[in-house]
Amino acid sequence: MNIGILGTGFGAYHAGILSKLEKVNRVVLFGRNEEKLLKLKKELDIEISTSLDEVINDPGIDIIDICLPSELHKQYTLLALQAGKHVFCETPVCLTMEDAIAMKQAEAQSAKRVFVNQFIKFDPAYRYLYESLQQEKYGRLLKVSLSRETPPLWGDLGLDKITVSLMIHELDFITWTLKDAALISVWGTVGSHTGQSLVQAAFDTPQINAQVIAASLMPSAYPFKVGYEAYFEQGKLEFHEKDDMRGGVDTALYEYSSSGRQEVVLDKVNPYEESLRYALNCFKDGTESILSLDHALSALNTALELKKRLTALVH
Repeated sequence: MNIGILGTGFGAYHAGILSKLEKVNRVVLFGRNEEKLLKLKKELDIEISTSLDEVINDPGIDIIDICLPSELHKQYTLLALQAGKHVFCETPVCLTMEDAIAMKQAEAQSAKRVFVNQFIKFDPAYRYLYESLQQEKYGRLLKVSLSRETPPLWGDLGLDKITVSLMIHELDFITWTLKDAALISVWGTVGSHTGQSLVQAAFDTPQINAQVIAASLMPSAYPFKVGYEAYFEQGKLEFHEKDDMRGGVDTALYEYSSSGRQEVVLDKVNPYEESLRYALNCFKDGTESILSLDHALSALNTALELKKRLTALVH
């Protein structure tokens, strides 16, 4: 398959992965910085272009991979679909329900598909949790708490941005795993600096309680951290991943059961690579996909509802 990538930020990372996959014949990377493009062309052995229209309308391109700012995702998704291309889109898929509806309508009117990089589904630790729940490996799941905490690395993540821009992956996991989960409460507060906040959202199903905690107000010395605690009838799972953003990553998943405390050995896979590989297979085979636009819009709808309630609390 032949792929056009829009954007040289995270797009450069996508290009590095895609250029090595066996199903990919061509990778064409669009960007506006010619010096950066030439460097990437040499490093990754890919094609480059400074013309966005040229990439989108290239008759040899099968998929447009959108790694532009989220507010541009709708515009270029629609252009790509109109040009007869499949679309793979970075998260968050968009920032408003108006854009989401337009993207869904455009997909429905085309013969192509839109997938979104909700890579948490391919992270080994979260996949282990999902499979433990489905298989009732430790009995029935009773409660799960997921968290994502960061020092000020990513710009504005205040109450009006954090749910869509930081919590979206945990919300995707909740809406995918607990399909009938109802949002029952949300609480949030701001930090001492603009663009920093702390949010907790709670969800219920008839049998399971879930919560998602997101914090963008951690001190600069704090690592970027994700994790979860899952309580089952016959055990508990605890997972953490701490990234100091200087090359040091501490990852561990522990199982507590009648057999005692044991570390679960996770597969050494890159969830971004697995997400891209899976998407290519679904595009090629026409099979149903857990990266579908519908899946992404379920998470986005929840994120926007949280944002609405948080805004009401502040005002």
